[in-house]
Formats: sequence, structure tokens, C-alpha cells
Amino acid sequence: MQATVEWQNDLVFKATSGTGHELTMDGNKTVAASPMELVLAAAGGCASVDVVSILEKARQQVTGCRCEVAGERADAVPAVFTKVHLHFVVTGHDVAEKHVERAVQLSADKYCSVAKMLEASVTITHSYSIEQAN
Repeated sequence: MQATVEWQNDLVFKATSGTGHELTMDGNKTVAASPMELVLAAAGGCASVDVVSILEKARQQVTGCRCEVAGERADAVPAVFTKVHLHFVVTGHDVAEKHVERAVQLSADKYCSVAKMLEASVTITHSYSIEQAN
């Protein structure tokens, strides 16, 4: 895996993944998310892929999954994350709580590469709620 990050202007950078996908980062958070915000998004995205995949394999009728990610950072430089909490809001038809609980736990304990990498220095917690789809 590889990526290239190229300075555009001010503190704006264009990142290009090895597969050719591009995204913009902004250290000032004016025109794009900051790199640290993207770390949170990456954790939520990685874990969400796991949760949805596991629920689909369990034949749950999932119509939506939102991961609300909150991070706390150290007061000193470098302002690393000290805590990250991922809250999954799973929407669907008659989605069983035991399957959601299992999916979140498997993601946390086994599958989410981003969270597993962060947990060496960050306290990561998880929660979930289930909403009935209309």
C-alpha cells in the first residue's frame, strides 16, 4: 500500500492513494478536514465496513449504519488522541440486538485494522443503538 501527499497552498495538501483516489486535507480546517479529523473518519469507516459486512452475513435487514466518532486529544504537543469512542447507529427491519453487539465486538476485537493500530496508545470504546427503519 502507498500514498502520495502533495502540498497545494497554505496548509492544504492533496493526498492520492495507491489506487488513484484523491482527497484534500487542510491543517487549518478551512477548505477540508484536518489529518487528525481524517484519523477519526478512518477509524469510523474501517469499523463500519466490518459492522455492516458482519450484519449482512448474519442476514440482518440493515438499511443504514452511521458511526459517530468522538476523540479526545492530549493538551501537549504532539496532541495525539488519548481516547476515541465509536457509537454505531444501526437502522433496519427487526435487526437483532445480539447480532449488532456481536458485530461491534468482532470489529473491535479482531477486524478493524485502524482501531487495532490506534489501540496501542489510545483508549478505544464502543457503543451502539438500533433504530427501526420506516
